[in-house]
Amino acid sequence: MQQFVQPPSAASSPRFCNTGNFMRLPRMADPTGMDFAVFGIPFDTGSSYRTGSRFGPAAIRNISSMIKPNHVIFEVNILNELRGGDFGDVNIVPGYIEPSYAAITEFMTPLLAAGVTPLALGGDHSITLAELRAIAARHGKVSLLHFDSHLDLNTAVFGQPYNHGTPFRRALEEGLIDPATSIQVGMRGSLYDPDDFKVAAELGFKVLPAHVMREMGLAEVIKAILERLGRTKVFCTFDVDFVDPAYAPGTGTPEVGGFTTWEVLRLVRALNEVHFVGFDIVEVLPAIDPAELTPYVAANLGFEFLSILAWRKKHGKN
Repeated sequence: MQQFVQPPSAASSPRFCNTGNFMRLPRMADPTGMDFAVFGIPFDTGSSYRTGSRFGPAAIRNISSMIKPNHVIFEVNILNELRGGDFGDVNIVPGYIEPSYAAITEFMTPLLAAGVTPLALGGDHSITLAELRAIAARHGKVSLLHFDSHLDLNTAVFGQPYNHGTPFRRALEEGLIDPATSIQVGMRGSLYDPDDFKVAAELGFKVLPAHVMREMGLAEVIKAILERLGRTKVFCTFDVDFVDPAYAPGTGTPEVGGFTTWEVLRLVRALNEVHFVGFDIVEVLPAIDPAELTPYVAANLGFEFLSILAWRKKHGKN
């Protein structure tokens, strides 16, 4: 049985020492007895504009040394409640999306078989399709909670079926997600097709564009999300361009008019009753954000997701 572990204290080990793992957690290989597994998917071949999110996992891990294990709001120490660690990176195939999809699914399969909840650090948004294939093989069709400024429901991009703009159309076609219990939030910006939101609704998704969310207010948005997801098993995918580029500039396809980091925390912290079976955080492009704002947003999101798992375990909800 794996033992509970804590990261080293910055009072005795400086934060710039022993980095390379998320929150300076131990590097793991065996998922037996684990509650969660953090791992990287450094793939950006699916990007349509600016590449570089292959370096996202390393950037997130680097700045995550700032994060401490106690969550004040949830009143949990995640590593007193959960066993887990950093499982390294998927050995993707640069430039080749389908072999990379196979590698992602192969990497995740033993983790899921061991009952682990995965937290993947991307990488562009194309990787989520492969994750959902692994998730559905374990849990069956799941609900999708999708934070983003784009729907990612294109039928094709550049005539190709696999791209960071197509993962949820493919996931729907492959029967990996249930659109009737799924919700996409935060969409905004200009469009090539003015009917994109209508198409999403016709496919069965509930969409809350950013301007609608502003009119509703966060409390009503949270209520709508929770009602849509219900008691289903949920996979949460968080594209950092959901956050306004003033707070998270390091991403490939930014859109103005997004959400503050406080608003993001407010939304995520209201999800502790949701039955999550997996998470990912995608589209961090560190090269254009030398202040490390974007990877720090992503690292904090990872901490929030793990804190939800810890809260649920502490209160007997897992």
